[in-house]
Amino acid sequence: MAEQPLKLTQLLNSVTENSEAIDKIWPHVYDELRVMAQRELRKERRGHTLNTTALVHEAYIKLVKHPPEGEWDGRHHFFGIAARAMRQILVNYAKMKSRKKRGGKQLPAEFEEGIYLTEEKANEIVALDEALEQLEKLNERQARVIECRYFAGYNIEETAVILDISPATVKRDWTIAKAWLYNQMRQSDK
Repeated sequence: MAEQPLKLTQLLNSVTENSEAIDKIWPHVYDELRVMAQRELRKERRGHTLNTTALVHEAYIKLVKHPPEGEWDGRHHFFGIAARAMRQILVNYAKMKSRKKRGGKQLPAEFEEGIYLTEEKANEIVALDEALEQLEKLNERQARVIECRYFAGYNIEETAVILDISPATVKRDWTIAKAWLYNQMRQSDK
């Protein structure tokens, strides 16, 4: 079993050298990316144009087209960055939803697996993203904890492994960051 994470890391690091590696990575990460996407989309309400499959595919394309600087630092590094990619994709869709020039108030056609995003939820995601960007400037680790817990749906233990910190630190950062984000979002509503 120890060979699986090493193999994935090697495949991830060979993507830039070998385009065939992209096809070999997919079976290793698809199921877990799908679970992440389902967790995130369960939080959304009617009005969202992305379904689980679309979110997984968009996140995967983003990850292989724009890998991190340097080498991948294992499976957890990949899935931590995948959480961030899903956040960015959902925020971009929320921003598009709220733009009137794009027909932001029109409901899209319903697709299988589709979960829709309301205008209120779109505005909330955009506000959360803006507050999260501010938090990232103040405390990057707390921002990563929010991404892993809220956007990827990881539990405390999974987040601790991904970020290579203790579960107690995750709990503390989660509590502090949630309170800080809540206050920031409340202030922006006024």
